[in-house]
Amino acid sequence: MPKESNKNKTHNDLANAIRFLSIDAVQQANSGHPGLPMGMADVATVLFTKFLKFDPANPKWFNRDRFILSAGHGSMLLYSLLYLTGYKDISIKDIKNFRQLNSKCAGHPEYGHISGIETTTGPLGQGFGNAVGMALSERILASSFGKISDHFTYVIASDGDLMEGISHEAASLAGHLKLHKLIVFFDDNGISIDGPVNLANSENTINRFKSYQWNTLSIDGHNPDSIAKAIKAAQRSKKPTLISCKTKIGFGSPNKEGKSSAHGSPLGSDEIKLTRKILNWPNAPFQIPIKVLNQWRACSKLGKGEFKKWKQIFTKIPSKQKTEFNRRINSKIPATVGKTLAEFKKELIQDPISVATRQSSEMVINRISSLMPEFIGGSADLTGSNNTKAKEAQIISAPKYHGQYIYYGIREHAMAAIMNGMSLHQGIIPFGGTFLIFADYCKPSIRLSGLMEQRVIYVLTHDSIGLGEDGPTHQPIEQLASLRATPNVNVYRPADTYETIECWEHALNTSKNPSVMALTRQKLSPIRHTFSKENLCSYGAYELDSSARNPTVTLYASGSEVNLAINTMKLLNKNKISCRVISVPCFELFKIQKPAYQNKIKGSSKINVSIEAGVKMGWNDICPEGTLNISIESFGASAPYEELYKYFGLSAEKIYKQIIKKI
Repeated sequence: MPKESNKNKTHNDLANAIRFLSIDAVQQANSGHPGLPMGMADVATVLFTKFLKFDPANPKWFNRDRFILSAGHGSMLLYSLLYLTGYKDISIKDIKNFRQLNSKCAGHPEYGHISGIETTTGPLGQGFGNAVGMALSERILASSFGKISDHFTYVIASDGDLMEGISHEAASLAGHLKLHKLIVFFDDNGISIDGPVNLANSENTINRFKSYQWNTLSIDGHNPDSIAKAIKAAQRSKKPTLISCKTKIGFGSPNKEGKSSAHGSPLGSDEIKLTRKILNWPNAPFQIPIKVLNQWRACSKLGKGEFKKWKQIFTKIPSKQKTEFNRRINSKIPATVGKTLAEFKKELIQDPISVATRQSSEMVINRISSLMPEFIGGSADLTGSNNTKAKEAQIISAPKYHGQYIYYGIREHAMAAIMNGMSLHQGIIPFGGTFLIFADYCKPSIRLSGLMEQRVIYVLTHDSIGLGEDGPTHQPIEQLASLRATPNVNVYRPADTYETIECWEHALNTSKNPSVMALTRQKLSPIRHTFSKENLCSYGAYELDSSARNPTVTLYASGSEVNLAINTMKLLNKNKISCRVISVPCFELFKIQKPAYQNKIKGSSKINVSIEAGVKMGWNDICPEGTLNISIESFGASAPYEELYKYFGLSAEKIYKQIIKKI
């Protein structure tokens, strides 16, 4: 057997440190996925020791390269890398505590747990979509700030990632936009949980990415020289690059290498002993020889040097540009935005308008876009329906990235994941539109927006049966309830232009919550007639009108149904039944108000009624016990919206009759 060269031994020792930290952590937890870290350790070692620009001492340095483990089940690969390279907020104790309650090293990487985790991954394909958003953000900011934004986004993606539909959507857009600083390592091991990938998949992945206008390379994923050569070539490409890395899942395991049994289960103590022998790793569990650890820690020198160079460049840019850059990176909203929106509210009192809230939203976007260059909008091929494009917004396209609007195409899921990546990258406040019904296509990414506490704004129009003739396939019934049930997501449903302004204002100033704007297709009459400096929508619910101090009936409604509540109130008052109307633009904000305020809003009326053109689910959390729910508990129908509202019992006359029966 030929003698192992010093160069190869060094690489193997570094890679094996990743492998055995991963093996040992999974074994101790009796849970996890050792196969990917063992198979991709060589790729990760070359990337981190020779190419990746990062500085563990300055983990939030803006111009660092981003590394995304899209195949989040292989989380121990990432945790091992972060520990080995010297990130201060992860210790060997954390590694030993893998997958345990309150551990920093959760089963899948969780954004915010440890510096160096750029995004939460686990649901396959999400990290890939996030990475496209990060690479796009880098280009957008480079168009304004030059070398201040000049970094790569690297991704490890599995067979499973590239099977998921979201990766197809995101890859297609990335190729179209020529995001050449995006480099994806495809862990091409031919194995999924069920067994060989060919049980379910026979496509040529390389050719697919070529058709997306990507640069593609194929290498031996266990050959350090081939890996390095491929990365150098990818860095020179004018297109995004997919590097197909032929690897063996569970590399080094004599009985599980190349088999699905290595994917998602501990190797077992006997198999680990054999693997240690084969890979020449005589060290005890969780023990890294000091020489190997020092070699790993030294690899951050590259990044430290690049950080110093970047700081020198940054100090030389004009003061005005420096201030603007810092404002964007720190997510500070310009003071002019609040002033502009306050002026808009004053105008509406003097000159009221009746328009659909999707148009109201467009008016807000038009007024603030020029004040916020980082305010980047888009739509999934529904620009004219979602009203998401500001009149003066330039289109973002290759190679002209200096704009404020993205045509996402019919790629709702990718759009949502890309927006998450843009937000995570910093320097961008993204918003994107589709119909509310298609929130179902976006939902996994909306959920992750909430989990990661990202300021992403979803403009979801055509929010009820009010869209009319398109029928039940396009009429959201359960979507509002589903979104409201998602933790840490604020769902705003404004009732007129005035409320739309306030909802947008609150969303923009909420840094740790994604926001959903549920907006109408149909025109709505104004409900607010007096100017208030205070943002009443920020309370989630407020008293809009009352005909008595202690009214018999209280009507609760959101969005387009607030006008319906007002008309019902008029009928009740006409028949000498006192009433009040509560507008509820945001459940989530109302739920966090102090009990005294909540009790004030709920009041003590004999009869309480909620009105919304969707399922009643969730309304009993807002209204007093025993509330009469006026709702739609079936799918919609195709007809002009006025007819539909009557057909489904959503008319002032029909609601009035139901209330009378209760009195």
